[in-house]
Amino acid sequence: MQEQKLTLTNASGLHARPAKDFVQIAKGFESSITIVKGDNSYNGKSLMKLLQAGLAQNDELTLQADGADEADAITALTDFINNLDE
Repeated sequence: MQEQKLTLTNASGLHARPAKDFVQIAKGFESSITIVKGDNSYNGKSLMKLLQAGLAQNDELTLQADGADEADAITALTDFINNLDE
């Protein structure tokens, strides 16, 4: 399993549209994808779970990927979160 700690800098957080895009990217990988915020974990391939996380600007989260393509998944999803600009 690989993980990456991130701070969500996007002013609007990870609201519905970018969350949908995140899920689409995550589903392109075989690895399981999990976002950890505080003591809670959320399935990164489920739009409903991501929206329940209520990810807002300046939230610190840990992105975890576990599977055959975990390194590529971490890279792609970290780039996506770090480059959100809406």
